[in-house]
Amino acid sequence: MSNTIICICGGGNLGHVTAGHLASRGDLDVRLLTRHPDRFQDNTLLIETPDGKCEKGHMNVVTDSPAVAVADADIVLLCLPGFAIAQELNFIAPFLSPKATVGSIFCSSGFFPMAEKILPEGTPLFGFQRVPYIARIQEYGRKAHLTGFRPECHIATLGVEDRDGFRGMMESIFGVHVSLLDSHLEVTLTNSNPLLHPSRMYALFHDHENYDHIPMFYEDWDNFSSETYIACDNEFQRIREALGIPQEAIPTALEHYESHDAESMARKITSIPSLKGIPVPMLKAEGGGYIPDYSNRYFTEDIPFGMLITKSYALHLGIKTPTIDRIILWAQEKMGKEYLSCGKLDGKDIGESVAKYI
Repeated sequence: MSNTIICICGGGNLGHVTAGHLASRGDLDVRLLTRHPDRFQDNTLLIETPDGKCEKGHMNVVTDSPAVAVADADIVLLCLPGFAIAQELNFIAPFLSPKATVGSIFCSSGFFPMAEKILPEGTPLFGFQRVPYIARIQEYGRKAHLTGFRPECHIATLGVEDRDGFRGMMESIFGVHVSLLDSHLEVTLTNSNPLLHPSRMYALFHDHENYDHIPMFYEDWDNFSSETYIACDNEFQRIREALGIPQEAIPTALEHYESHDAESMARKITSIPSLKGIPVPMLKAEGGGYIPDYSNRYFTEDIPFGMLITKSYALHLGIKTPTIDRIILWAQEKMGKEYLSCGKLDGKDIGESVAKYI
């Protein structure tokens, strides 16, 4: 492993922690590709671990040049949100070594279809089903907090010939057990948030927008929010089945929340301690009260880089999705965008979404 070159793309929370933590081992050549290399002092990051220790990771390269960062990398790992993935893939594609395997920490925003279209043909790909770390920057370019490890990582691959060898390498790099999934579709479609978040926002605001207070996103969850989410999930599950993904890989929303109907789901969601205290994203209205924030990620990410993935597969498979369609049409109007038009994903703004790659 001492000769393995790893390039981390992205200087956000996970980029900081992943680069710093891996570099602290001392047996990996870690490089960081970021827009702000000047803010990293001496190419060194301090990482506070869950047990209170402080790791010191020295990266061999911190740069904004893909020609320098990825040219001879064995592993290129994107630590970027969905809306930034396509741009980064185009940024690095001309400089990738033929030996490089390219992956992403976040995959449910369409990493695999984007990478297949953008990167050189045959580039081996991998992606995490869930992020391996819980991370938070404490001082940009200098210190970050690794607040939690995931004890096991589930990773999907595409075009990786020696899967057993790759799994062993990932276990050595990340220091945890790694399970390889059967299909990259499992990580592309596994995230329920792009259905859950817009369903809740639609339930709250589809017929009126002005509130005299800011509701809690989960604590005030109601039966109509559940009904909307369950209807979306039922449509999604038909797509999952048609794609050949086993149900145990992506359980239904009712199964996930240990419920049997909308009412029991609402009771369950409102009772989960970790979901308490999260407000609905709203803004103060000029005339008083509060209105929804349509620039929030529940719209700007969950629609073009989430719900449109589901809709894209539905169209390919000929599966009708009336509830998902209704939410997309409502949300895109509020966002001032057009993705879905006359039942097809050919609206004027479709090029800004993941759907153009599916």
